Amino acid sequence: METPSRGAFGSEELSDVIRDELIDAVRAALRACGVDTEGVTIGMERPARREHGDWSSNAALAVAKRAGRNPRELATQLAAQLEASPPPHVERVEVAGPGFVNFHLAPTWLHDVLGRIVAAGTDTWARTDDGAGKRVDIEFVSANPTGPLHAGHARGAVFGDVLARILERTGHEVTREFYLNDRGVQMRTFGDSLRARAAGTEPPEGGYHGQYVIDWAAELPADADATEWGYARALADQREVLEALDVHFDVWFSERSLVASGAIDTTLDDLRGRGVVYDQDGATWLRTTDFGDDKDRVLIKSDGSYTYFTPDIAYHRDKYARGFDLCIDVWGADHHGYVPRMRAALAALGHDEGAFEVAITQLVKLERGGEEVKISKRTGDLIELRDLIDDLGADAVRITYLLQSIDTRQTVDLDVAVARSMDNPVYYVQYAHARIHQLAAKAALRGVTRAPLADVDLSLLTSERELDLLRRLADLPEVVELAAAERAPHKVVTWLRSAAGAFHGFYHDCPVLGDDVDAGLTQARLWLVEAARIGIVVGLDTVGVSAPESM
Repeated sequence: METPSRGAFGSEELSDVIRDELIDAVRAALRACGVDTEGVTIGMERPARREHGDWSSNAALAVAKRAGRNPRELATQLAAQLEASPPPHVERVEVAGPGFVNFHLAPTWLHDVLGRIVAAGTDTWARTDDGAGKRVDIEFVSANPTGPLHAGHARGAVFGDVLARILERTGHEVTREFYLNDRGVQMRTFGDSLRARAAGTEPPEGGYHGQYVIDWAAELPADADATEWGYARALADQREVLEALDVHFDVWFSERSLVASGAIDTTLDDLRGRGVVYDQDGATWLRTTDFGDDKDRVLIKSDGSYTYFTPDIAYHRDKYARGFDLCIDVWGADHHGYVPRMRAALAALGHDEGAFEVAITQLVKLERGGEEVKISKRTGDLIELRDLIDDLGADAVRITYLLQSIDTRQTVDLDVAVARSMDNPVYYVQYAHARIHQLAAKAALRGVTRAPLADVDLSLLTSERELDLLRRLADLPEVVELAAAERAPHKVVTWLRSAAGAFHGFYHDCPVLGDDVDAGLTQARLWLVEAARIGIVVGLDTVGVSAPESM
């Protein structure tokens, strides 16, 4: 078999090519049945159930009314036309339900996929240039520098980092940004709390009561400014723990620097020049209702101080001034109501609605021993992210927080996350990769090496376990593209669990080595194992998780 080269079908993956060929075939069959297809979109989807085939089209249902035909009868005629002149790789065509046309493909297309995976390798498999030339800023975590990051911050940290990785894999130029809200009341309160603990007294009302305040106060030099020292101490701690989670930022943006630069006054002047600012009751207001908000918002209070909203507008104005085409903010669930006003403010500045997105992370409940573990920086009920990483490991933290979409509430069982068992998702996936290396080691001990792919008969891969694994591997490029388009990193983890399950099933039912395994089949399966290695490594790398060779 000749190994297809990367790009043999242009920038498209083989599954995309097959879909396009099926669409063209359906369109031609409709015309042969006397149906005008001008302006008709031919749907082609993956059936939810495997027995319904590899692809399914609702074309007969979509055009039947317009053509004055019975959908089921039209679908039957379509199937007959397609069976008479089948598109590449199509093994059979059948009609289902009220008029769906289902396509069952021969294994040959999956054998071609294997060749493409091997040719692409870990560097280029499931990589596209869809986002080439597009600059994206992702702001995430952005915790106040008033203490260590807690376990609740992990969800936004992992989501933001993996979204950045996915967008980079699809060709975008990505900047990871952390916003430091390093001025205002919370900073003074933090300093006051440290000063009080250093003096052996309780923190002030509304202050910080965590054990870390006591520990850090013990380190506070007698002549230090508690607020500034605490700021530096908290920031260093946050940087360190994020790096332990393999989360790194390109920009740490200080609100103080924003104020010092005069950017806030410049932003206010810009808004006034656009006629969207007015003065009333001694305060200065932004007319956000003109841009979809439910009420106008105060920019400068009657005492002359800025609201939180004002520097935030200036900060986002600065992002666009730096040349980003798209700004994505990752905010906590308590910021949900803040989204419309920020959209309105950016619209007031003349920015396109599509250039700003917000991902809201819902709350995470941690359980250990069946009991909920509370998280609160101020009250002192705190599971530090550092402790979580030390307990579970960075890989387990990353996978665990990516198991569900961030717009759903999540419950994390810490006992499962730390277990070295197949019930632990990260162990389950990584063990698949370790098994691949176990097979390679066994082959080396037996003196078995892979023959050149061009000399191997991949048509021997016909069992359902083998084909199911190949189908999973074929899905990865589409999964990555979908995860990028929908800002849904959890889809890659879902794919990894599915691919690992397919490999474990193959490993159990399809021996690769042994005297009772045909030499040709061994070679085909060795190449299938290599393709699985490439796919799993790509998936793990995309979510920032290691691929251990032994467990």
